Amino acid sequence: MTPDDLDILVTAGEIDTVLVAFTDNYGRLLGKRLDARFFLDETLDTGTHACDYLLTVDMEMEPVPGYDYASWELGYGDFHLVADLTTLARAGWTDSSAIVLCDVVDVHTHEPVAVAPRSMLEVQLERADALGFSVKAASELEFFLFEETYREASRRDYAALEPAGWYIEDYHLLQGARVEGYVGAARRALVGSEIPVESSKGEWGRGQHELNIRYADVLTMADRHTVMKHAMKELAEAQGLSVTFMAKPTTDEAGSSSHLHLSLWDAQGDANVFDVGGERSDMFRWFLGGWMAGAADFMAFYAPTINSYKRYVDGSWAPTRIAWSQDNRTAGFRVVGDGPSLRIECRIPGADCNPYLAYTAALASGLRGIEHRIEPPARFDGDVYAAADLPRVPRTLEHATERFADSSLVRETLGDAVTDHFTKFFRVEVAAFQGSVTDWERRRYFERI
Repeated sequence: MTPDDLDILVTAGEIDTVLVAFTDNYGRLLGKRLDARFFLDETLDTGTHACDYLLTVDMEMEPVPGYDYASWELGYGDFHLVADLTTLARAGWTDSSAIVLCDVVDVHTHEPVAVAPRSMLEVQLERADALGFSVKAASELEFFLFEETYREASRRDYAALEPAGWYIEDYHLLQGARVEGYVGAARRALVGSEIPVESSKGEWGRGQHELNIRYADVLTMADRHTVMKHAMKELAEAQGLSVTFMAKPTTDEAGSSSHLHLSLWDAQGDANVFDVGGERSDMFRWFLGGWMAGAADFMAFYAPTINSYKRYVDGSWAPTRIAWSQDNRTAGFRVVGDGPSLRIECRIPGADCNPYLAYTAALASGLRGIEHRIEPPARFDGDVYAAADLPRVPRTLEHATERFADSSLVRETLGDAVTDHFTKFFRVEVAAFQGSVTDWERRRYFERI
């Protein structure tokens, strides 16, 4: 909607609240709920402020020392939230509300904050634009649905939860009908939020489903991906259920992915430059070669949590090795479509990824492939899981973080400040896990060691 549309709805009493939102490093939506009239009168043009510690906190919202961007020594000042009015829309999952996403801007320089995830993707889009490309993308987002509320799940320590299905239900319409009260409501809520939907379907786990939204330019897709996750959580809360986007919520089920589909188009967005006269172009090869060459270095952007790495199991539908193939779901990079629909699907990211970071990684490495004319390896045919000689994805967040920190490719494409900021962020996550005692350890060692 436009601001004028919003004004009409506010005057009519249909909307009274505007969610002014941005994402933190984890990809969570943070921000404020503003009175809609106040938003129109005061915030529309001038923006609002939030504390800069929000780009340095851990999952528990604890201030973490040691960041150059924000710290106790620097006083934890403000940054500016500037509404991107192209994202203004109804919040279709709740009553009387609209939502707008914001760019995070330095209050002193009025420049985008370099370590803000949306800013990082915008930098890569400027690179693409300078090369004469626009970028189109789609996220395939999987999730698990449980019968318990989030509060009840917390009381149970997230153990022995009842999935919203009791057998593997991949493509099963019957099981899909059983959860249509939630999943159907999610589809309609997204459409009501100006997020076009393609489909929903059962997935390869009990209570696991996938909801796909239609492809768009890559920044719009990252925005919609972020809003979609938030909307689905609020909707589950309202229905007395819980939905999780953990990569691997249970040990005996398939993990949840966020496959990324991406293609480069001409500057006007009229022609897919991956395809020239029905043949795959140099741009296609070089982008694929660069994306693959950078996959392990950027792994922490595709798999940002400790849990992410539990998903990479041979024969589990999650890729364990870096290879490309034609329409082959065992490969980390799957090439699909032809003509205008020709695209590269990266199957590495989990549902827990921050889409701004994942797409930043894809473009940073893929565009570098074009700039340096990096050729991809030979196409792999057959079962990639059985190919022991192919390079493997990093096995843990600790391995991925240290590779990220030491990568000249990452530093070349993101800069030292951003690289150091996220190295710190991922090391904090690793340290939090290493300092904890798990249920597995107690079960294994309490009595018998």
